[in-house]
Amino acid sequence: MTSITAAMVGELRAKTDAPMMECKKALTEAGGNMAKAEEILRVKLGSKASKASSRVTAEGVVAAFINGNIGALIEVNCETDFVSKNDDFLAFSKDCVKLVADSNPADIAGLLALPLNGKTVDAIRGELIGRIGENVMPRRFKQFSGDSKLVSYLHGTRIGVMVEFQGDEVAAKDVAMHIAAMKPVALSMADVPAEAIATERNIAAQKAAESGKPPEIVAKMVEGSVQKYLKEVSLLNQTFVKNDKQTVEQMLKAANTSIKAFTMFIVGEGIEKRQDDFAAEVAAQVAAAKVTA
Repeated sequence: MTSITAAMVGELRAKTDAPMMECKKALTEAGGNMAKAEEILRVKLGSKASKASSRVTAEGVVAAFINGNIGALIEVNCETDFVSKNDDFLAFSKDCVKLVADSNPADIAGLLALPLNGKTVDAIRGELIGRIGENVMPRRFKQFSGDSKLVSYLHGTRIGVMVEFQGDEVAAKDVAMHIAAMKPVALSMADVPAEAIATERNIAAQKAAESGKPPEIVAKMVEGSVQKYLKEVSLLNQTFVKNDKQTVEQMLKAANTSIKAFTMFIVGEGIEKRQDDFAAEVAAQVAAAKVTA
């Protein structure tokens, strides 16, 4: 029987970047044949990636990239907060956001098909899944290009904002930070989605109806509530976080700066996170261990 040395394991790990124990198992199965062990690992890692691909990815990071007037914002998801801090995962996210900026793919499938370090993004993704044991997937992105200047702000790695502007960069950066804090849904009152206004109007109408006041008073109450809501969720009408004496619009006017648009990604927004029963999971693993013992 061929002896599997630490040097052999180290060599295979350098080639595949697979976990040490996986490398040792593959070498043992291959009888010390390096090429065969590498093939075994690729099969195993590919299998692991396939199993992981169906699992919920509600954690992850938002990454930003700007080069002149070209930039990109991306959300890349994983399964746990722990992996969202993994160096390889972070490097993959940075590679992806730069590819989006440079190549402007049409959708996620287009991004996954792009070349990266001699392979496709999807192939690199599969290898990453194999190494870390969790599903990894770019969820959404936006590429920016045109006449507007760009500034980004990342609140940690969980909230990312890109602002398209003309004027003072410091003021625009302040607005990006404001957006991350206050989370407006639109640039101006006129840009607030109609369905959001309809929902707010319906809620206001139900509350006002309970007051028992005359219909004309109820109508004014509803309209007042809707206008208050519009001011609260539209960026330009919000009170500026760094100066509560002025609105964002007033601050921008004083800085001779205008905002064309903004984009904000929040990690996991809208994804239903898996609720694991940890005790049940442990019990299941113990039971499985008894069966195989």
